[in-house]
Amino acid sequence: MRIVCIGGGPAGLYFGLLMKRRHPGYEITVIERNRPYDTFGWGVVFSDQTLGNLRAADPESADEILDAFNHWDDIEIHFRGSAIRSSGHGFCGIGRKRLLNILQARCEALGVKLVFESQITDDDVTHADLIIASDGLNSATRQKYAATYQPDIDLRDCRFVWLGTSKLFDAFTFAFEETEWGWFQAHAYRFDDNTSTFIVETPDHVWRAAGLDTMSKEDSIAFCEKLFARYLDGHALRSNASHLRGSSQWIRFPRVVNREWVHWKAAVDGKQTPVVLMGDAAHTAHFSIGSGTKLALEDAIELANSMEAHPADLRAALTHYTNVRSVDVLRIQNAARNSTEWFEHVDRYAKFEPQQFAYSLLTRSQRISHENLRERDARYLSGFETWLAQRAGGAARAVPPMFTPYTVRGVKLKNRVVVSPMAQYSAHDGVAGDYHLMHLGARAMGGAALVMTEMTCVSPEARITPACPGMYAPMHVQAWKRIVDFVHANSDAKIGMQLGHSGAKGSTRVAWDGIDQPLDDGNWPLVSASPQQYLRGVSQWSHEASTEELRDIEAQFVQATQMANEAGFDWLELHCAHGYLLSSFLSPLTNQRTDEYGGSLENRLRYPLEVFKAMRAVWPQSKPISVRVSAHDWVEGGNTPDDAIEIARAFKAAGADMIDVSSGQVSKEEKPVFGRMFQTPFADRIRNEAGIATIAVGAISEADHVNGIIAAGRADLCAVARPHLANPSWTLTEAARIGYLDIKWPNQYIAAKTQLERNIERERAAAGAAAGLSPIERAQRAEGTL
Repeated sequence: MRIVCIGGGPAGLYFGLLMKRRHPGYEITVIERNRPYDTFGWGVVFSDQTLGNLRAADPESADEILDAFNHWDDIEIHFRGSAIRSSGHGFCGIGRKRLLNILQARCEALGVKLVFESQITDDDVTHADLIIASDGLNSATRQKYAATYQPDIDLRDCRFVWLGTSKLFDAFTFAFEETEWGWFQAHAYRFDDNTSTFIVETPDHVWRAAGLDTMSKEDSIAFCEKLFARYLDGHALRSNASHLRGSSQWIRFPRVVNREWVHWKAAVDGKQTPVVLMGDAAHTAHFSIGSGTKLALEDAIELANSMEAHPADLRAALTHYTNVRSVDVLRIQNAARNSTEWFEHVDRYAKFEPQQFAYSLLTRSQRISHENLRERDARYLSGFETWLAQRAGGAARAVPPMFTPYTVRGVKLKNRVVVSPMAQYSAHDGVAGDYHLMHLGARAMGGAALVMTEMTCVSPEARITPACPGMYAPMHVQAWKRIVDFVHANSDAKIGMQLGHSGAKGSTRVAWDGIDQPLDDGNWPLVSASPQQYLRGVSQWSHEASTEELRDIEAQFVQATQMANEAGFDWLELHCAHGYLLSSFLSPLTNQRTDEYGGSLENRLRYPLEVFKAMRAVWPQSKPISVRVSAHDWVEGGNTPDDAIEIARAFKAAGADMIDVSSGQVSKEEKPVFGRMFQTPFADRIRNEAGIATIAVGAISEADHVNGIIAAGRADLCAVARPHLANPSWTLTEAARIGYLDIKWPNQYIAAKTQLERNIERERAAAGAAAGLSPIERAQRAEGTL
């Protein structure tokens, strides 16, 4: 087989040597436009896991690489005069030039032909069976066959410059400095006996405001030296990008994604030759989460493995390669996106105290979870948990963040877990009955701090279905009071009522008979901000609410609020999300009014705010009100997270205590991006930009999720829905699962507590034994000392 790699970076070199090692008879050529010792950038970083992959693929080069590595376990974060260190992270640094030289020497030893200072394209390669396009970030091959590869290049906001210094850092160091123009940060790590990488990064608008866009290279380096002098100890910063001048050395990171990775081109003999993207030509991931070099080497390993698994079918091998790597890379890129956005918005977290700022940074990508931090450095995490518990007004000892108390107005919640409002479609004439007593009572006894009713409707016409509960008649007050009294008498949980109006999504069947489908008979008129049909060609048409109707509906919300207080509820939530009536005013997708309630976001907010203010006026000042919003319509032309910030600010100014942050369900045209904790970033932005407490909701299913969200300051409470349907005692179960035993169970259930804890400990012991750990080692792992 004849293989040509266009580009002599890590991807091309490593793939060349792997294939030559497995198939000495193959004719393999790597062609590089630069000289052997030319390189740009300084050191690169690998995790311990990546090193394991290299050792499995080619022990000889791995040994040389390992010998040249500088290894460290610690991350040190400098912020507002504090230095916080966390250990157990397992990183290695190596000079990029040294790495390339090792790979070049290994290629030569195996018989791979290396051609330097040669600028070629795939058209110059006329007799290859396989062409690897490893020609870097600005790949000419990718551009040439863009119609096939379909690249998507997202230029990120921050500017960064890649520098080096003789100051030797003993940890991966993040340093943050505030200037009159905004925040700058440095990423620094040692990669050989004499040198450290020192990357300086800042948002583009800060970079311009500081005048760096007009400075010479020398002046901008001097600027960085002065700004980060306290960390450099007199050592200079220097650049090795001699080909760049002035501001051009400051780069905006391009996130590269390609829909396809293989282009088949006609060869001279009539056959088709594949041109395969690899490394930065195929994808990029921001340096704050790892290196593109790591991804490039893993590309080479997977392609070599795929070709070994399909020796007689090159198409099948390349299909397998792209299927496997595209999934792996997307996972890394998703985490990298979270990390990139964190560094683009340091100002969002700058009001945090150093302890929480550091935790937020460590967990920014969501790849490192709370319990993962415990495995890495139990001492660090225990200290942080103790600090956080004290800040929350709890015990002066380490407590998992989800079990710290939280106070809003006159209501103190025992922990941070909320049973999310979940439609049950089990009421009769709007009356909550025995089912609701069982459903809400069981979950109140299950350990959550706050149990929310499903959306409770303010009039018969406000119901989603005929089986939805209401709060508009005296019998409703008595029915709900029975449930509230049970919760208060049998648990230490609080109970809240969510009030809403279905709007254009009303008069439908219960979910299991056809969600959002109109009733077969007995439909009632629908009202919304503007005429709409939720399911095109299926749903009823709603009519535009008149001024008189708006006043009547406002009065219904006020009456329901008073009734909720009479029933003894501790908490109230106004439903302004998911396309229901008040949501239909907020979204431009559903509000086409031309009066004072339509048009600008300020006008679209007007009616929901009028309703909220009227409710707040009659709801006791000692009790909180939250507002549920859809932070993203997931439809072009709809509300975005930027709009959600302004919506949250408006409700905060009107007296709201929290924003319950959901998304979508406004339009059936939506295209949401699902995933673990996928709505939490919206709660994070609203909390830390609008300055109002938030409830995170959406794919939160483990204690680890809740602990990470609360500890990082991404939200103040976490609403857990479906896991509570499967297990009413989800909170108590998760406490046992993470080994937190100091939690109160109902007296009637205490016998189950000890048995559950013993069973989970047996499971841990069995897992440890299967992993070959002794009882002492298992205990050490639990303590974080192994």
